[in-house]
Amino acid sequence: MIKLKWVIAYHGAAYQGWQAQKTGRGVQSVLEEVLQRFCPLASRLCGSSRTDTGVHAMGMVAHVELPKSQAGMRPEKLRLAMNAHLPSDIRVVRITRVPKQFHARYHATAKQYRYRIWNHPAMNPLLNGLAWHVPVPLNRTDMKQASGHFVGTHDFRSVASNRNYAYETTVRTLFRCSVTHRASDMEITLEGDGFLYKMCRGIVGTLVAVGKGKWKPDQIPDMLQAKNRCQSGMNAPACGLTLQRVMYGGSSAKKILSE
Repeated sequence: MIKLKWVIAYHGAAYQGWQAQKTGRGVQSVLEEVLQRFCPLASRLCGSSRTDTGVHAMGMVAHVELPKSQAGMRPEKLRLAMNAHLPSDIRVVRITRVPKQFHARYHATAKQYRYRIWNHPAMNPLLNGLAWHVPVPLNRTDMKQASGHFVGTHDFRSVASNRNYAYETTVRTLFRCSVTHRASDMEITLEGDGFLYKMCRGIVGTLVAVGKGKWKPDQIPDMLQAKNRCQSGMNAPACGLTLQRVMYGGSSAKKILSE
């Protein structure tokens, strides 16, 4: 068997997230169906993340194993063949061969998400489905100040939604939480070692609530300390969220990828 690392981009509006679903359609299923045309004995794609319904990706990473007997097609040729048969809202950006030890999920050391907001009374029609329209004025200074309180190692239970299974821990580390803007176009970048279910959208919804004046920036630490979802803002809509990239910067991952 050989192992291939894929980088995948998709517009998530038509899909129930990355993962294959019992009901609805996941991006993973679409990719696997097309792959079966060229490599019938390929393993399932193993993704680095589970993006939610309606969330987009520019840098989803996945790996797949193929028997050597079906590995005659070069990675570049396989990428071209896949994209020729995939729907226009999914694209394989890159395929590279990696050592057998590589694991797209377990060797990821950080992930970066970006959330886009259009803050203007009238929505930009060119951003429909790609940004959250917030028509009321936002205090951007307060939002930037509040964003700094999310950086570091915290229990993020107050900004995450419940899943149908228990987490081993709800503590995560955010390396970056920044708010930038250019005129009406606002972007929130979140980078961390891992994310809880709807955690990104909970943080963005809370920052927007701060921008609207519902809370002061210095109330964020107490909100996190409460460990209560009812103490923070709403989940921002899925349409503005994009998984930008997955990083493999740890020493063990670097060693595996360099072998």
